[in-house]
Amino acid sequence: MKPVLLAQLSDLHLGADWEGVDPRPRLERVIAAVRALPNPVDAVVVSGDLSDDGSEQSYEAARELLARFDVPVHVLPGNHDDRARLRRAFGLPGAGLDPVDYTAEVGALRLVVLDSNVPGQDPGAFDPGQLRWLDRELGREPNRPAILVLHHPPLPTGIPEWDEINLAASEREALAAVVGRHPQLRVIAGGHLHRTAASALAGRPVLSIPSTYFQGRPDFQPRDFANEEFVNCDPPGFALHVLHDGELSSQVELLGAVHGG
Repeated sequence: MKPVLLAQLSDLHLGADWEGVDPRPRLERVIAAVRALPNPVDAVVVSGDLSDDGSEQSYEAARELLARFDVPVHVLPGNHDDRARLRRAFGLPGAGLDPVDYTAEVGALRLVVLDSNVPGQDPGAFDPGQLRWLDRELGREPNRPAILVLHHPPLPTGIPEWDEINLAASEREALAAVVGRHPQLRVIAGGHLHRTAASALAGRPVLSIPSTYFQGRPDFQPRDFANEEFVNCDPPGFALHVLHDGELSSQVELLGAVHGG
């Protein structure tokens, strides 16, 4: 049976100008790399921060670039995104500033999208209604392999500044209480951290993937975000989630050295 392939991109930050580098050419490289894979993907999911400033122009650019994929593209907001504008640009379910929570079919794999954002804040959180929704949705198809994608990955990194703007331990515990009831959920994947990191939650693998823009530095000493650089020009990347014979694996691809952005 043909494997099901889901590509995951994250943290595009279109409209940014960090270190004078335009994020668009880097995203274009990632899109070309996904399209050039030996086996075509069945769908793409973008786990937040499509925009750096939440502007209409950045979402127009995101739609234009992501339209280069000839498969379904599923998106969700990050802490830099504007929910309402993202929702309008990509025709997402729900209304206005409501959380963007939905499911989609990717062959035999079920994609579950959970919005971990708190408007106006960098750290993520879930309201009780979202967790009840997640519990119900996972309960609808208990025998179908599923992947949960959100912006803030439920893992600690040991990097103080990143952990401060990610999910608090109490939020991870609340999510774990739901996840633990649904063994068909095979992996939880996020972005936000601009680096590859892995852990586990309720016995499920948790993965954060690289950005298509800049990557986070592995600096484990407390610093001040305002005065230190926490990103570098390491290569952009993406993840590939592969369902084959009922088993799900996740792999990270980096694109090699970048010259001139």
